[in-house]
Amino acid sequence: MATPLFDQFDAVSSKLWKQQIQFELDGASYNDSMIWNSPEDIKVKPFYHSDDQVKKYSCNRQSNGFLICQNIFVFDIDKSIERALDSLARGAESLRFTVQNEALNLAQLLQSLPLDGLTIYFNFSFFSIEIIRNIEDCVRNKNASLYYCIDPIGHLAKEGNWFSTPDKTNFDSLEKLSGLLTNSSFLSVNMSLYQNAGANMVQQLAYGLGHVNEYFNRFPVIESKIVFEIAVGSNYFFEIAKLRAFRILFQTLAKEYDHKQDCHLVVTPSKRNKTIYGYNVNMLRTTIECMSAILGGADSIANLSYDSVYHKDNEFGDRIARNQLLILKEESFLDKVNNPADGSYYIESLTQQLADKALVLFKEMETKGGFLKLLNEGVIKNKIQISADKEQQLFDTKVEPLIGTTKHASREDLMKNELELFPFVKINPRKTLITPLIEKRLSDQLDQDRLATE
Repeated sequence: MATPLFDQFDAVSSKLWKQQIQFELDGASYNDSMIWNSPEDIKVKPFYHSDDQVKKYSCNRQSNGFLICQNIFVFDIDKSIERALDSLARGAESLRFTVQNEALNLAQLLQSLPLDGLTIYFNFSFFSIEIIRNIEDCVRNKNASLYYCIDPIGHLAKEGNWFSTPDKTNFDSLEKLSGLLTNSSFLSVNMSLYQNAGANMVQQLAYGLGHVNEYFNRFPVIESKIVFEIAVGSNYFFEIAKLRAFRILFQTLAKEYDHKQDCHLVVTPSKRNKTIYGYNVNMLRTTIECMSAILGGADSIANLSYDSVYHKDNEFGDRIARNQLLILKEESFLDKVNNPADGSYYIESLTQQLADKALVLFKEMETKGGFLKLLNEGVIKNKIQISADKEQQLFDTKVEPLIGTTKHASREDLMKNELELFPFVKINPRKTLITPLIEKRLSDQLDQDRLATE
């Protein structure tokens, strides 16, 4: 019987690898030359080894694949129906409707869709039990999965005000809503706001955990799945680890409340690193980000079109964004393996460190009164702003470049006549209970300066 090939070689320990690297450095410091520090204060080594005894954090999630989700802003019912049907015909597997007008006839919209087996998410800018009751009546006896994504705390963080005042009314309404629904999910946590406002990954995880803990404290019995809307950036391996770490953290917290359901992750690419100039590079960024989302265990992915920063929704941009996911799913088969990152020493290490650091921050918030108290006091905003300013400085000094914008930029791009949307931070003076978190792109000021010189 032939001797297995690898048995002919001696195992190389972590210590021997490090000694060889140190020799090749010819006197330079191993720590200074080979180890870099992330914004989350995670020290990244040049190699990872089984000797490191990294704790294995399996997400314990069976792969049912991810759903390709199409974002649709509902303004005109007929056009929204047309777009939804076209998206489903071209590969979308779920729909996410953003609704800002309470007067719209959503029953007409839903009655025109093939509801059997369809997953639908609703993002409302208001909270109306009556509208949700009408939707429930419309889909009764249909095998549709509905997620209403109601998040009063997220609305407060983003808009500075509750859906209605006083704040207790919001939680009373949630309790009434939970009694109305049988198969639909109603509760959501908007974690993408923290990422797009500039929070680092540890903050995103801890704030998301603290955010949902406020709901657990008020509703000890939550039987339906909770939706978490999460944004991912282009730090490929870190973002995979971030999603894995959050699922583990949520499972740990949910166990304390005897919550039986796993979290439902709806993932979308970050807006923070998207640009106006060199806009085609946005396709590369979103592809990397969607890959992180898949390998990190997203349940549904809503891609951003390459021109979403400055163009209104359009057929071409939608088709490209959808096709990116179709290629990753149908041609690359990235969703066919259970927990594909299991066994990667590097990702396991990142998952462990992110989860541990986020848990420490979460416990610290709880000792100070909890997430909502710190949000009302402005502490959360200040902490995020510090992280955002650090990242902005790295961008402004070109330490962290954006290809096509601060590096290899084309001076031939002229965008002034291409803007269909206002792509910069919008100022909306109004009376608010707290100062809201502001989403801001890294290239916001640079794009404004360049437009002014066209």
